[in-house]
Amino acid sequence: MTAERFPVEATHIMMFARAIGDPNPAFRDPESDAATALGGIVAPPTFPMAAAQFDPENPLIPRPGEAWFGSGGGPGFTRPGGSGRLHAEQIFEYERPVRPGDVLTGASREGRSWQKESRRGGVLKFDESITEYRDQAGELVVTVTMVGVVTERPVDQEG
Repeated sequence: MTAERFPVEATHIMMFARAIGDPNPAFRDPESDAATALGGIVAPPTFPMAAAQFDPENPLIPRPGEAWFGSGGGPGFTRPGGSGRLHAEQIFEYERPVRPGDVLTGASREGRSWQKESRRGGVLKFDESITEYRDQAGELVVTVTMVGVVTERPVDQEG
């Protein structure tokens, strides 16, 4: 998921930090020693994930009048008529911190793909999605690599 335009505000950063349970004052209080040492408020390391809320195609956002596959029905999720997909890993590589006032844009591309054999799930197919977020000056701020996995067959929940 990639946001075409992701405006970053101090309240976005504060609410994200609260949602993940991180009380670091560098994420909310510009007068704190932590923020002062960093040159002002900065976003938590996983903050680029909030860009999904600015993506008009985000399938995780419920839409009135449309069926929603939801989440929490079990490990991973299965979309109606689709396959199960699990989140395996994500990596954040920063060039500089994300700060209030940034307006980020993301550009995504496919990364590597590979397979591994599993006793319970059969062949596991892994793939990377790489998103580069740039600021309003066009400078690279952070690269996010998401790794997903699809199992060949459903995993027996008993074993």
